[in-house]
Amino acid sequence: MPVDADRIDALLDRAVDERVTPGAVWLAGGPSGPDTGGQVGLLDPDSPTTPMRSDTLFDIASLTKVTAVWSVIGTLWDDGVLRLDDPLAHLLPDLATAPLGQVTVRQLLTHTAGVPPRARLKALYGTDSTEIRRGVLHEQLHRTPGEEVRYTDRAALILGFLAEELTGQALDVPARDRVWAPLGMEQTRFGPLPSELVERAAPTELDEETGRHLRGVPHDFSARLLGGVCGIAGAFSTAPDVGRFLAHMLAPEEGMGFGEKWVAESLRVQTGELEPRRGLFWHPAPGTDPEEDVWVHYGFTGTGAWICPRQERWAVLMTNKLYYTRDREPITELRGAFRQAAFPANG
Repeated sequence: MPVDADRIDALLDRAVDERVTPGAVWLAGGPSGPDTGGQVGLLDPDSPTTPMRSDTLFDIASLTKVTAVWSVIGTLWDDGVLRLDDPLAHLLPDLATAPLGQVTVRQLLTHTAGVPPRARLKALYGTDSTEIRRGVLHEQLHRTPGEEVRYTDRAALILGFLAEELTGQALDVPARDRVWAPLGMEQTRFGPLPSELVERAAPTELDEETGRHLRGVPHDFSARLLGGVCGIAGAFSTAPDVGRFLAHMLAPEEGMGFGEKWVAESLRVQTGELEPRRGLFWHPAPGTDPEEDVWVHYGFTGTGAWICPRQERWAVLMTNKLYYTRDREPITELRGAFRQAAFPANG
C-alpha cells in the first residue's frame, strides 16, 4: 500500500494548529531516495511570515545516537576493529579494573549494560571534559549487565568515547569522514552552528538564562557542556540528509559508510525475553507486530526516523515540538499516527 501523504499532511496541519509543534518537515521513500514528503507550519513562531523549509536544520537530539555513534561503531565493526561481545576492558585497557570494563559493546547498544540511567554530568563530575570522561568511564554500575533493558543516554556517551579512543579523533571527525560525507549528508554537523546557518535552524526550547529560544545551539545540556560534540546529542541535520542515511540502510553501497551486515545485525531483536525489545540502538516501532518489521529511533526535540526492511521503505519526521513543551504525550500521539500512515500494515 502507498504512503498516505494526504493523511500525513492533515495530521501535521492539525499538530501545528493545536500547538504540538511550530512546524514540521517529513519525507518517505525507499532505497533510491525519497518519493514523497512535505513541510507545514512556521520555521519560527516569532517570525510568522517565515514558513518551514524543506532544508530546515533541526537539532536532531537523540538521532545523534544513530546517525553518529551507531553508524561509526558499525564501521569499526565492519573493519574488524571491535566485536559486539568484546568487554570494554579488552578495547580500553585502562578499564581493566573499572566496573564498566566487564560491560560489552552489545550490552551498551541494547541498553542492557546496567549503567546509570541519567547523564547528570556537571553535577557528578564538574565542567572539565577530561574529568567528565574519566568519571563516566569509571562510574559504578547500577545493575548487573544483561539483566534488564533500561534506556540510558550514558550508553551512547560511552560508545562515543569508545569511538574516539579507537579512531584517535573527536567524534565529529569519524562521523563526518566515515558516514556523513560518503553518504552525501552535506548539511549534517555537530553544533553550535555557524552564524550563516542559524537562520535556517528551527528554534527549540526557551533558555531561561537569556529569555530566548535556543537556535543553532544544542538543546541538550550534556552536549553543550562537552562543546557540542557528544554521543548523546548535539548534531543538526535536515530531513533530506536523514533520508539519505535511511536509504543507505536499505541498500548499503560497498565502501560507503556502514555495511549491510551491520544493518541486518542491528534490526533484529537482541534482548531475548527481556522487555522492551531492542535491536542495536534501534527498536521495534510502538504499536507494531514483529512481522511488520518497522524499526524506529526518536529524538527528544521532536524528531523521528523509521525504517522497514520488509517493505523496503523509510520515513523521517522532523519537528521542533520542544519549542512549546517537554510534554511527551502530544508528540507520541503524532508519531504513532505518522507511522501508521507512512507504513500501512498491509504494505
